[in-house]
Amino acid sequence: MNSVCMATYNGELFVKSQIFSILKQLNPDDELVISDDSSTDMTIARIKEISDSRIKLLENNLFRDPIRNFEHAISNAKGIYIFLSDQDDIWLDSKYKEMLLLLKDYSLIVSDSIIVDEDLNILYPSFFKYFNSGKGLIKNMIRSSYYGSCMAFHSELLRYALPFPDTKEIGHDLWLGLVAELTGKVYFANKQLILYRRHANAFTPESIGKSTRSGLQKLKGRLVMVREIVKVIYKIYFNGKRSRFNHHARI
Repeated sequence: MNSVCMATYNGELFVKSQIFSILKQLNPDDELVISDDSSTDMTIARIKEISDSRIKLLENNLFRDPIRNFEHAISNAKGIYIFLSDQDDIWLDSKYKEMLLLLKDYSLIVSDSIIVDEDLNILYPSFFKYFNSGKGLIKNMIRSSYYGSCMAFHSELLRYALPFPDTKEIGHDLWLGLVAELTGKVYFANKQLILYRRHANAFTPESIGKSTRSGLQKLKGRLVMVREIVKVIYKIYFNGKRSRFNHHARI
């Protein structure tokens, strides 16, 4: 059994098409865990229009925070492998099978994607090339290329990643990527497996990668990351609870 975890908030426009693109790839015993952050539009109604027992809808949450919303979905997932999904993208048909094959050898996978507008017109053919994506602790602390919509990982990772740090300085996807680099083996798969839709209401802005934060704010964020990484290192090496992936660790 594997899980797909989706966080929703006011996603009525695109959520059904994304759900359909996912469900057609899953196995009968898989699950799609959707945590909704008290949407005020028709998101819940659109989800409930889909009759499929694999959908596990978690309603009436008041996080007002996509990081906590994703954490809630992930915490309720029961699968061995966990895929993350935004509410507004489209999974290409081979995504699920191809990433599952890679997860046999890696603890966390990030796939490339095609960046599209709200009508699915191509803006950039490769997210990786646009964003210079790749692994590396320092590289991603400076500028994260871990985007959850393109990620899947082994649930073993959660023994070190949960609970997520109590800060807005580290996104859920960046945190999972950093923990995976500390405890396991990460792979950036150079193949586009989703249509990554950018529009005005997306969790991340249309001008992806264009930060408006001041230098002081960025410095604060990096220091918070260092603090949280030290906590994980302490947990790994001083609590005696080493992950089965630790023999791959790259610190």
